[in-house]
Amino acid sequence: MPILKNLGVSDPKVPRAGTLPLRSSRNPFEEVSGLEEEEAGELASLPNGTSCRRRATLEKLAGLAPFRLGWAPGRRAGSPGDGQSRSFLGRVLVPGIRRSSADFGLLARLHGTRAHGDEEAAGEAARRLAFLRLGRGSKPQRASLAERVVPAGEAAPEPPPKVPEPPKMKEPLSVLEILSLIQQRELARADEHILELEAEELAPSGGGAPGPPKAEGAGGGRRARDVALLYEALQRELWALVRETLAGPGPGACAGAGAVAQLGQVLVQEEAADGRRGPGAARKLRARWAEAVARAARERLEAAAPGAPGGLAGQLEALRARLLEDMAVVRGRLAPAYPAGLGAFGVYLRGYHGALAEWLGASARRRLPLADRYALLHWHNQVYPREVLGLVDMAALENGELGPLLSPGTLRGLEDECVTDVKAQTRAALLRVLQEDEEHWGSLEDQHSSLAQDVCELLEEHTERAPRISQEFGERMAHCCLGGLAEFLQSFQQRVERFHENPGVREMLPDTYISKTIALVNCGPPLRALAERLARVGPPESEPAREASASALDHVTRLCHRVVADLLFQELQPHFNKLMRRKWLSSPEALDGIVGTLGAQALALRRMQDEPYQALVAELHRRALVEYVRPLLRGRLRCSSARTRTRVAGRLREDAAQLQRLFRRLESQALWLDAVVPHLAEVLQLEDTPSIQVEVGVLVRDYPDIRRKHVAALLDIRGLRNTAARQEILAVARDLELSEEGALSPPRDRAFFADIPVPRPSFCLSFPLFLGRLPLSRLARPSLACLPRPRPPSLVRPRARR
Repeated sequence: MPILKNLGVSDPKVPRAGTLPLRSSRNPFEEVSGLEEEEAGELASLPNGTSCRRRATLEKLAGLAPFRLGWAPGRRAGSPGDGQSRSFLGRVLVPGIRRSSADFGLLARLHGTRAHGDEEAAGEAARRLAFLRLGRGSKPQRASLAERVVPAGEAAPEPPPKVPEPPKMKEPLSVLEILSLIQQRELARADEHILELEAEELAPSGGGAPGPPKAEGAGGGRRARDVALLYEALQRELWALVRETLAGPGPGACAGAGAVAQLGQVLVQEEAADGRRGPGAARKLRARWAEAVARAARERLEAAAPGAPGGLAGQLEALRARLLEDMAVVRGRLAPAYPAGLGAFGVYLRGYHGALAEWLGASARRRLPLADRYALLHWHNQVYPREVLGLVDMAALENGELGPLLSPGTLRGLEDECVTDVKAQTRAALLRVLQEDEEHWGSLEDQHSSLAQDVCELLEEHTERAPRISQEFGERMAHCCLGGLAEFLQSFQQRVERFHENPGVREMLPDTYISKTIALVNCGPPLRALAERLARVGPPESEPAREASASALDHVTRLCHRVVADLLFQELQPHFNKLMRRKWLSSPEALDGIVGTLGAQALALRRMQDEPYQALVAELHRRALVEYVRPLLRGRLRCSSARTRTRVAGRLREDAAQLQRLFRRLESQALWLDAVVPHLAEVLQLEDTPSIQVEVGVLVRDYPDIRRKHVAALLDIRGLRNTAARQEILAVARDLELSEEGALSPPRDRAFFADIPVPRPSFCLSFPLFLGRLPLSRLARPSLACLPRPRPPSLVRPRARR
């Protein structure tokens, strides 16, 4: 059989009978197990039954003779490589003894140089063995052992009972096989074998079969290095698994929860092993797992933020969406796959919280515009606690609540920067708005003023956003804006004063001038309401700014009301000049003119807002009655008889009722003015002194600014000359004056008689005097006793003619 001879023996790629074939492995490198030295010398036979003393060596079969990687027990003394590093692949397979490993760098180089040649050799050997089987023919059937021993026709004895074989000792895996398990993501099994390998390194002789002796020098260092490199490979796969599982179920995500469960099992095994290792040798994989989760969370957040549109606000919104998406994956798919004792959900939540804190801290350290600082503070204080942490079960955290994203000092610094920027920006913006509006004040066109609206919008943009961030920040922002508003209103007051003092403005048509003035007055109510609102929200130290704002607005309102009232009463003055004359007693012409003019002007005044309109109508009501009573107390009319006093009192009551109806129609709230003219009419009409005293007392009580000179002038008009009666009536006014000396004077809007000057009070003569040929002693009669008091020459002043 030359073909069999040539093919069966000479080719080193065909294994001899009695030699062990190569073991297949997932790793591209193959390990070869040799026979013991006693079996290595036996003769082998070819497939056709012939024997041959030639045998192929393991080195020639594997093609790895030049590589001497390690020591193998049982090698023949004096064999090649003795005293040097032996071939790793030529070791003898001994049950219970772990095979050593070469350095990973060398294995990597072998993978690149021998992979292709081994594949070709395996294919050639398979083809030759197939050819040999064809030449040998089919295998003949052989009789069983029972057929050989038992003669024909006899029953075969029962087979002996099977003796249970001793359990085969599990063969320890090599380093390369453990590495293959790691690469195939069989992480729990790989970690178990790594722990066994580490235990062999720490304690070579155990309770079972004796392990290989711990080599000295390079051998012991190689085993420790193998363990370290395997742990590095294991951790790389673990942390890669952490990153992949966060990607969610998709093309780039890791498959299922099984790998996550293995990760958790590895952590539990390593935590138990750390208890055996001791504090100094603990590997602390659980802490490194938390760090890996934090790194993965940081990568996820950094990948989500840069591409978001809308500046920092858009990036924060993208972070919120990514947080909710990832935490939903953790809650629904990842956390249940971990062992319960690891607290996986809390670890992931803390990892994302820490990564987010780093991102926000880096953003806060940059110089941000005002809008971005607002967005950052609002997201930190409101959005994150409400929309992210509010959806999370905080009881899942092992160590209590999460810490703050930003430190209190960083938050305070951001708020300080916001307040500083708002103060500078609003001051410039308010002055610009005021200047633009002032340019239209002097124009003849009737344009709508939006000054108050613009000012409120500028300030409310900040005063509404700040309280939504925090109450304290809202108070600080309110105080800042109120101070800016007070400065603006003081400047506004000065410009309104200059406007009314300008001679060119007074040359406008009255309707245009009144329209411009009403527009300025209408700025007051919204700005006043804004100042009051800011003072309520702000701290107590905001009160001075509120008072300054109210004072400036009050000054502007009074000035504009006085301007409007002066223009109106200039037109009404001819009608007031006709009052308290003889024609007035018989004709209502004068009062009809007053009522008609006020009613016509009220249509223009309706454009004023309610608050200043009510104040203006009340002022017009007061001034109208003051101008009505003024000529009466100046003595323009004298009542010489009871019939005349009755006519005058009746006329006064009719005019008072007509004026009261007018101002009711104008919605005047100054009801305290309705009784002044009827009281005066009663004093004029009453005849008995006690009744007059009572009426004077009521008049002095309701109008505290009335004085004895006003009562004396009223007694002169009614023609009361009786000295004793006059003294009794005036005593009532004097007593009330003395009782109210310590009281404060009534406010300006409640003053009535203080605006009515009267002549000096009369005095009575009680000594005889001659006037012409008549003895003046007869003037002591009550009807002639009162004359005007003479003035000293030095005090005489010319009276202004009206």
